[in-house]
Amino acid sequence: MISKQRIDLIEQYIREHQYADLHTLAKEFDISLSTVRRALNELESKEVVRRHHGGASLIDNELNAIGYDFITQDDRYVDEKHAIAKYIADLVEPSMTVILDGGTTTYTVARLLVSKRIIVITNSLPIAVLFNEISSMETIVTGGTVYHRLGVLLGPTCENSLSQMHADIAILGGAGITEEGIWNSNSLIVSAQKRILKAADKSIFAIDNSKFGKRALELTTPFKSDFIVVTNEKPEPRLSRAMRAAGTELKITPI
Repeated sequence: MISKQRIDLIEQYIREHQYADLHTLAKEFDISLSTVRRALNELESKEVVRRHHGGASLIDNELNAIGYDFITQDDRYVDEKHAIAKYIADLVEPSMTVILDGGTTTYTVARLLVSKRIIVITNSLPIAVLFNEISSMETIVTGGTVYHRLGVLLGPTCENSLSQMHADIAILGGAGITEEGIWNSNSLIVSAQKRILKAADKSIFAIDNSKFGKRALELTTPFKSDFIVVTNEKPEPRLSRAMRAAGTELKITPI
């Protein structure tokens, strides 16, 4: 049996942080993952939290993000995305200005940043909603036309807004990665990402191994010396060589 006190503490943690993953809760309360799962099942039965693969979020917060199915239904490569997100979140220091684009892994990074005192710039409505209740977080939303499937803001208004901003780091996703660089599957997303890259001193790409060797509709950018690619598995040698030749850092995060 799980003690009521332990369940209450886990509930309090999720209410404070809006979201918590299994590994964070296990470490925070010095309990096993199976115990965490049972506690979350109990809280879900009381309609306090909504369970996701790899964690749980406060239901009140999730209702605000309704309609963005990728947040709650994308269960592919969950462990890989969490490992990548955890590594990237640890690179973010207090007082930094951080640009976050849309996508599942970037959203996972955002969930791990909610307790940090930083300034966030984003074109992602789900990420903006996530940070809305966090008092220590200043969130700047770019504006633009909503791309409904991902809830991201795109187009000329978004790009013009980004062109007038500066950030310490940008955190982005991609649909593919080859020796040529990072690819994405939507021209408007690519245009926005190019603006993001110009606005940031350093850019971090969250790319799981399912994207290796894949070309999408359009090349977002070739590799550059101010890039970090964070992934969960060592890529094939020619891809590693291409990044190294351009000065791009490759970071591999074991699951």
